[in-house]
Formats: sequence, C-alpha cells, structure tokens
Amino acid sequence: MALPARFHLAWLLTLLELGLGHAAPAQVLRRPVPDKLVVLTFDDAAVSHATFVAPLLKKYGFDGTFFVCEFREPPFSDKSKYMSWAQIQGLHRQGFEVASHTLTHQHVNKMSRVQLGAELDSIEARCRTWHIPRPVTFAYPGYDTAPTATALLPERGYQFARAGGGRAYNPAQDNPMLLPSFSISGTDTAKVFNAIRQAQNGRVVILTVHGVPDVAHDWVTTPPALFEQYLKYLHDRHYRVIALRDLARYVSVPEALRTLPPHYENLK
Repeated sequence: MALPARFHLAWLLTLLELGLGHAAPAQVLRRPVPDKLVVLTFDDAAVSHATFVAPLLKKYGFDGTFFVCEFREPPFSDKSKYMSWAQIQGLHRQGFEVASHTLTHQHVNKMSRVQLGAELDSIEARCRTWHIPRPVTFAYPGYDTAPTATALLPERGYQFARAGGGRAYNPAQDNPMLLPSFSISGTDTAKVFNAIRQAQNGRVVILTVHGVPDVAHDWVTTPPALFEQYLKYLHDRHYRVIALRDLARYVSVPEALRTLPPHYENLK
C-alpha cells in the first residue's frame, strides 16, 4: 500500500536535517576535514627556500609544497636570488613536494592553451632530468586564473591548483583547480594569525609564502624571524601542516571536478 504524501515529506525533511539530502559534499570528501589543517606553499624558487625554509620546516616536522619556475627578470641564472635545480632536487629528496608555477612565471590568462601546455611541458621536463616526480599541483602566477587552465590542468593529471583571494578553502564548495589562499608577505602578523585560525569547520587554510627573505622581489618578502614565529605558533597549537598534494587524502578530486563548477571571482 502506498504511503501518504506526508510520510514522504517527513522522510525528506529528516534526510535534510541529517545532512544526507546534499549528496555532493559527502561524495567529494573522502574523510572529514579536521580542524587545524594548514597547507604551506612556497612560490618562485627563492634561494631562501633551500637555505632557510626547508631546514626550519624539518625542525618543526612540517611538510610543504614548493612551486618552482625560472624567472626571466631578475634572471634565474642569478643564484644569489634563486635556487639551482640541484637545490630543488634536494627539496624533493627531503620529502617536500616540488610543483609547477609555469616555466617563466607567465600569467595563464595571457596564454593560449598551446602556450600553457608548453610551459607545463618545460617544468615537467626539468623534473624528469633531475629525477623529481612529475608535478601534480600548480600555482597560478600573479594569482591570475582562466578557463583555459582549469580545463587543461586536469587533462594533464594535475589534482589541485592554487590561487589567492585571502580566504579559506572549502572542499565542499571550491573547485580543485581554483583553491584560495592567504599571502603571509609583509609584517602584518595579526593578519596571518587571523588567517591561520580560520582552519576549522571543514575549511583548510592554505598559506602562500614567497622568499624568506625574497631578495628577487622584495615587495613579497617575509622576514625570517616572523616566518619562524608563524611556524612556532602552528607547532605549539598542534596544527597539522601538509603539502598541497596531500589534500587528496581528504578530497575525491574526480568527484569534486565533476560536481563543483569553477568560480573565478575572489581569487586575486
């Protein structure tokens, strides 16, 4: 015998109250995202990443992702400013993630699909030469995003791509090719600590760091003493600090790509 309509309505309301009426988030998440989950990312292959940052991360037991490129200006050949590929290989050997920032720090919204593919090819070729695994994560130069990139990157096997925006990453809402992050450049410690504390209620805080210090681009430098202060804060308060690739432990990338449409606003 068919049940009255009121019973079907009551069952639907129960599902919604239990959070079972929204299938997409449950399918996107492989497991619950814990509070105090932070991702550390480092841009531009600054020499201080090898000489200062990596030893400090090891001291505190933290992981991180290093987005490398070969700047044209100041030239990548200036090893007082940038890491050598031997140093980049050293980061990989220490267990850190080496990932793609394009070869020449070209903004993706100024490139065709073919040009972007060539930039990805070049970094991947450098990694093969230096016996570094093929990158699976990407960072947008200048935080500029474009549909060309969000279409091509998954085709090339990339799992996550990081932009800016100054907000926390919500795995149940944000497309994996458009992850927001907070910059820690400068000396505004309150801004950084406020950002870190947003790692709760299913949200992940991704931090973008440039040189510590950054002698190639001083407008995005982070003072070394402040950087260590941030790491000590994370350590003493028991934050879990991971590389960007490790978000795949929590997020089903294929399902997220299928169900979460890209939104390009608020990512600069």
